[in-house]
Amino acid sequence: MPGASPERARKRIRRSGVPAWAALSLALLLTGCAVRDIATNDGYQDARAVRLFAAGYQDVSDIYIEDVSLAELALAGMENLSTIDPDIKIERSGELLAVSVKGKPARNLSLPSRGDADSWADVTAETIKVSRQHSVQLAQAGAEDVYEAVFDGITAELDSFSRYAGREEARENRASRDGFGGIGVRISLIEEGVKVLSVMENTPAEASGLLDGDIIVMIDGETVNGLSQREVVRRLRGPLRSQVTLTIDRQAESRRLVTTVTRAHIVPQTVKFRAEGDVGYIRISGFNQNTARTLRTSIDEAVETIGPDIKGLVLDLRSNPGGLLDQSVSVSDLFLGNGRIVSTHGRHPDSHQYFEASNETMADDLPLVVLINSNSASASEIVAAALQDSRRAVVIGSTSFGKGTVQTVLRLPNEGELTLTWARFHAPTGYALNRRGVLPDICTSNGAGSVQDLLEQLRTGELPIDRAAQTREIPPNDEASVEQLRAHCPSFEGDNDLDVDISVELLRNPELYAVAMSGNDNTARKTGNQVSLGIGTGAVAAQQ
Repeated sequence: MPGASPERARKRIRRSGVPAWAALSLALLLTGCAVRDIATNDGYQDARAVRLFAAGYQDVSDIYIEDVSLAELALAGMENLSTIDPDIKIERSGELLAVSVKGKPARNLSLPSRGDADSWADVTAETIKVSRQHSVQLAQAGAEDVYEAVFDGITAELDSFSRYAGREEARENRASRDGFGGIGVRISLIEEGVKVLSVMENTPAEASGLLDGDIIVMIDGETVNGLSQREVVRRLRGPLRSQVTLTIDRQAESRRLVTTVTRAHIVPQTVKFRAEGDVGYIRISGFNQNTARTLRTSIDEAVETIGPDIKGLVLDLRSNPGGLLDQSVSVSDLFLGNGRIVSTHGRHPDSHQYFEASNETMADDLPLVVLINSNSASASEIVAAALQDSRRAVVIGSTSFGKGTVQTVLRLPNEGELTLTWARFHAPTGYALNRRGVLPDICTSNGAGSVQDLLEQLRTGELPIDRAAQTREIPPNDEASVEQLRAHCPSFEGDNDLDVDISVELLRNPELYAVAMSGNDNTARKTGNQVSLGIGTGAVAAQQ
């Protein structure tokens, strides 16, 4: 079915007030794609449903990376109503859609003659209306439950990274990306109340004197007993500059303390620094709107704290699931003086984008190591690939996840969100990261042994992984080739103690760091009549 024209899609993006390149965020919110439904009543209404489904179908038609049939999507969405009531059955028969409940025909609906979003939205809403007249479960379901069932069926026909988030979940997603009015604490419910797991730096909670381990027992004079985690979070958050009064138990105090905290704009912390002797260790747990700014501060802190004897920096991206594309570009840009950072390519004309370094670098005289594992995905893979391809950093760990696609988040009329895959991204050398991931220079997941074993392998030329393997282009649907490539450095999901230890030793030894940085640029190392395609333990070999 034909979708909206590329020009119409570009206009939809421009109406959001966001530059075209920013629309490529891995989790960037586009707000111009639907009229906001200001009603908060959870009761299902046909007119609202039509607007919602029309917006969703149009978004998929305009934005999704592949051209898909709206008919197939709509049918999948309607069929998924059976997750609310298994007795609902939707079947297509020629130009009719047969709706039955408990084996009894409810109605036959005519399929639309035009394959546009509005027509399929009408059919979807009418199918729900008919089904609600015959199904008690569906009639009693809230609007969000119905929406979720339909959109889950729709997105199941797309790739695994496209998804729907209802109103409440979408609100939490936006808070994670963009920040929220809050006090700046991480909490957990315990029997005694709400435990403060950690107090974020430079937040109202820190300014008010809250400490890690404090137990919040009352919020604004009301007990927290019986509240869910979500309800506690809702009460701690609120409008900027509003106040919340907390009653807390503190182990070192004989009586309860009462403190009033003024809420401020809170963006979750994603960057933490610590000194490992003469090496600066910086961990990035995700990429939100403050990541690059906070990283810049952490680099300054590392240089100032350690002083002139600093040997280098470790940038830990292990188990970093990703986040905002523009932040991954900005983080890479902090270390790169010039050259390509990443490019993106998809179906939509605006998806073809190229991101270059801006020549504004930090710590360009400091050696750099990047840590990754098999849970390092998306934006973290962009950073690892950019720094590896440019020879700015040595990458250590295990092969990354291989989530090489870009998603755009579109707000829907119900304040929910539709996350759609928009493009695939490519490393500076050109290979697509999707499914294959980033191969490290030094693999620590292949039973390599101790730090000294790895250093000795580096001295004798057994490391790092061959450069030809690292940059080889592999079709993402070629299962055998993907598995063969990833076998150079097996997956490892946790934090391997070897990673930080080998990084620190490498940064303290300039000669070995230079060996690791230079890589194995020869196409292969010849051994007898074989050409090794992967240097080190578990290498894959091919006949010459």
